[in-house]
Amino acid sequence: MNHHRIFAIAAVAAVAAGTVPAAAEDAVLRISHQLPPAHHIAKLVDSWAADIESRTGGSVDVQIFGANQAFGARENFEAVATGQIEAALSVNFQWAGSVPAMNVTVVPYLFTDLERIKAFPGSEAAGYLDSLLDEVGVRNIAWLYTTRQSIFTSKGRALVDVGDFEGVKIRGLNRIADAGLAAAGAATVAMSGSEVYQALQTGVIDAGLTDVSAAYSRKYYEVQDHGTVAPFFSVYFHIYVNPDWFDGLTDAQRDAIAAASAKAEADAITVTEATAEAAIAELQKVGMTLHMQTEAEKAAWEAVMVQPVTDAFVEAAGPAGQRIVELLGQL
Repeated sequence: MNHHRIFAIAAVAAVAAGTVPAAAEDAVLRISHQLPPAHHIAKLVDSWAADIESRTGGSVDVQIFGANQAFGARENFEAVATGQIEAALSVNFQWAGSVPAMNVTVVPYLFTDLERIKAFPGSEAAGYLDSLLDEVGVRNIAWLYTTRQSIFTSKGRALVDVGDFEGVKIRGLNRIADAGLAAAGAATVAMSGSEVYQALQTGVIDAGLTDVSAAYSRKYYEVQDHGTVAPFFSVYFHIYVNPDWFDGLTDAQRDAIAAASAKAEADAITVTEATAEAAIAELQKVGMTLHMQTEAEKAAWEAVMVQPVTDAFVEAAGPAGQRIVELLGQL
């Protein structure tokens, strides 16, 4: 454990123990997340924090513990639910074990249309997922759209036709999403995003799967020379808080946090789309050959990949999975 994380954990513990003074009407909002400072969603969280402090006149002190400084990605839920920290930012498919319906966005091509993504915040679909998170002990307050542009990276040739996946070792996402890749003949390998570069470099895997922004920031272009860009699935980071802490705020403080969160949700759409376009341009600039998926290719991939993923999702999520698919279809 590095000294930065030791310091951050000590700071979290100090506030939890009441050793950090605060005015009686003031509140401290500590938020944990896994993202590096340069990530566009991490920057958005910084802006969200500043907005809350501005709207509350400083009565809510927002303290950010990014890059796993306080808790790891898999620890954030328990930390918030048990009150060890007030808030966290997680990616939606990290809830696969406890709230399987949160995996819905990884069903290929189900929810990648931009206009539907714009309609999601405040929708009945978002509210339904919020209610499922309530049941496991956290209060969701913001959905931050993160990507809808996936890139399948490879070396020597692009993965264009669905048959091109046959025998290819590719970085997997999770059991549900991987069902589609397996149906196309690929062999999925589970690993974190930070492990992919070396795995591609050493030949542990043949191909990568990530969003276009990550492909550029993690420098996949140094070890892969082709990429197929497709609206394969969408990903959200979302902010959730400890319900008891949130309910203990004043009405004005809760209203300010809700307003800042609504603004962040809208800003996430603009920022994410701009970041993706910039990443595509940068990947091309550094010499990666990109193929933009055509409608005919998309249809061919859908014919093979969608049903296995949908079946796996509904099996895991049950009636809640069927309900969220219906609600997203209404957007």
